[in-house]
This record gives sequence, C-alpha cells and structure tokens, in this order.
Amino acid sequence: MAIGVWAKNQRAAARKTAENAARRAAGEEGVSYAGELSEARQEALAEIDPGWAPAWDVSWQRSYRLALAHVKAGGVFPTGVGELVVQGEDLGAWAGAQRVGWDRLMPAQQYLLETLGIEPAAEGEAVGPVLRSQEERWNTNLAAARQFHAREGHLRPARKHVENVNGELIKLGAFLDNTRKRVGRLSPERRGQLAGFGLQWAAQEGSA
Repeated sequence: MAIGVWAKNQRAAARKTAENAARRAAGEEGVSYAGELSEARQEALAEIDPGWAPAWDVSWQRSYRLALAHVKAGGVFPTGVGELVVQGEDLGAWAGAQRVGWDRLMPAQQYLLETLGIEPAAEGEAVGPVLRSQEERWNTNLAAARQFHAREGHLRPARKHVENVNGELIKLGAFLDNTRKRVGRLSPERRGQLAGFGLQWAAQEGSA
C-alpha cells in the first residue's frame, strides 16, 4: 500500500475514533469500535507528529502550521489585527481568538498552542482589538462560509446560524442573508467568491 493511501486511512480512522468517543461521551449506546485506532497506535503516531490527524477543522490546522513555522523562525505574536499576515492568515488575530476561546478548544489543541507560547486569557484580560477593516470582516465571514460549505456540502444555513471558526463565533446566517439583499453592490470578485460555493444570485438580482 502506498504511504499516501495508508496515511489517509489512518487519518480517517482517527477522525472516526474521535467522533465515536464524542458520541459515547454524550450517552449514545451501542457505538461500534470497528475501524477505530487503538490508543497505543494514536500515541505512536502523535510522537511522530502531534498534528498528524486533527479532529478539528482544516483552517485551524493551517493557521497552527503557519504559526509553528513563525515561532520556529524566532517570531513572536503581535497583539494588533493585521500586523502579522502570513499566506493570507492573520496569525495575530488567530492567536488572540485562541486565547479568548480557550475553553472551547480540545485538550490536544490547547497543548499545541502552549508549545507555541500561547496561553489562555487571564480573567478580565482584554485580548486584542475588536475593530476590523471591511476587508478583514469580509474575509472572516468568507472563512466561515468556506468551513460550513466544506462540512455540509451546501451554503444554506439557517438565518440564526452561528459558525465557530478558530474559536470565534461568526453569524454566518445573518451575513449571507444581508449579502443577498445587497448583491447588486458587491464587486464581481466577491460575488465570484460566494458563487464558488454554489450560491445563486438570480432571484435576488431582479429585486436588488
């Protein structure tokens, strides 16, 4: 078996193991152990690479990898939004979001962040600025749309749906609803970005 295929199978088994563990923790009975990885196998693989098969979303893993490379190069994390953008990812804002949303992270994520020198925010501590440019807000909402679409296979969330992106809660349903109402004022680039997720604008354009 090719290494790539083997690794893909191991990741799939790891995700299934994590999902089944969550189901059992929630009280679900009769969850089969078939196809799961043993604890010993997971520990052995984790020794090679702690992030080899994350149960969390790909966008978090991407930001972590970029942050890890930044730290290994001797870098530190700024406190301001937009001060450290690497390959389109605002690592300063990402690090701040992890500190604020620490309790919502998995233990493995918390461990990985601690190895980067990122710790939970102290009680009452204000972490990072809240002001963002229009472009930054658009990119944040777009990341939420991308994550939802990758998970659900469509981009039709409920009006009140809130998407958790790297510990930050994004009102994705409201964003899409408001965006449809002002589609006529969107740039071709932004319309194209959302159309890439299968969003249809024809019905809205007639009333815009």
